[in-house]
Amino acid sequence: MALYKIEDFHPNYRNELFGGEDIKGLNIYTEQDEKVGTVSTALVDEDGRFRYLVMDTGFWIFGKKVLLPVGRFRSDPRSQRIYLKGLSRQQAEQLPEYDEHMTVDYDYEEQVRGVYRTAPLENGVPLERMPTETRTAAVSAPQPSERVRNNIPPAQPVVNPPVSNTTTSTPGFDRLDRDADRDRTPYNRNTYRYEQEPSLYSMNEQDHQTFRLYEEQLVANKDRRKVGEVSVGKRIETETTQVAVPVQQERVVIQHNPTANRGVAVTSGATDFQSGEVMRVDLYEETVDITKQPVVRDEVVIRKEVRQDTVTTEETLRREELDINTAGRPLIDERPLP
Repeated sequence: MALYKIEDFHPNYRNELFGGEDIKGLNIYTEQDEKVGTVSTALVDEDGRFRYLVMDTGFWIFGKKVLLPVGRFRSDPRSQRIYLKGLSRQQAEQLPEYDEHMTVDYDYEEQVRGVYRTAPLENGVPLERMPTETRTAAVSAPQPSERVRNNIPPAQPVVNPPVSNTTTSTPGFDRLDRDADRDRTPYNRNTYRYEQEPSLYSMNEQDHQTFRLYEEQLVANKDRRKVGEVSVGKRIETETTQVAVPVQQERVVIQHNPTANRGVAVTSGATDFQSGEVMRVDLYEETVDITKQPVVRDEVVIRKEVRQDTVTTEETLRREELDINTAGRPLIDERPLP
């Protein structure tokens, strides 16, 4: 009968089993309101049924972790607490320590069950004070209808082999002695079923019921809607601009210069008098040729910015409250949340 941590067997156990809540971290108290530890985790069997809570005893027993069968506690959903049923501090100290890296096998569970079998339930009689026959019938064997429904064979005491009275410790015989002591119990590792001990593994619905109260909360949703539109375009504007451009013009300058040979005779024939002789000189001037060339004048960047604002609204909310009607004089224990 392999056992698994609840987080390994049900990775999403908070949502699937507890409606988003977590069993880990719940405080564990005695019926006298003495805090004895917290829930470290839970162990389930191969079918996913709860079998144990792992209780971290904290300062109660110096940080020791022990197993708490599901039939030996009750839960109070209103106070978010777990209450022990019939376990004293002395008995808790006798429980074998649990290690999260260990494998919980039949022998270890038998050590745990051995302590709880001697721990009386609330308003009950300790099992060790019952006769062996009564204890075997009351604890081991289910009712006939339950035995047929669950197909559980009746538990039979195991015949014990004779035990030697010698006091000499011989290697190998110590283990036989321990096995013999274990087999004196009315349970057998090959036929044991959790249903054989309802006082340890049967969950009372009245002790574990959940009654939820609901209330309304405001949930603000935001819708994105269009509130306007901005169009950005370009238009052309004209203007007259004057520009001053310096230009050059050529002109003819005729200048008479005096000469030092003035009045000197020249030889006949050196120069022929001719009429109509013309000298031509080309004149130039600069003109202005205006052209237009586009250039970058400015850059425009268009973007949107989000401005944060707070809008206050109000609404009427409803909330459920407990309405307790009693008849007679029942005892009601309302404990505040821890």
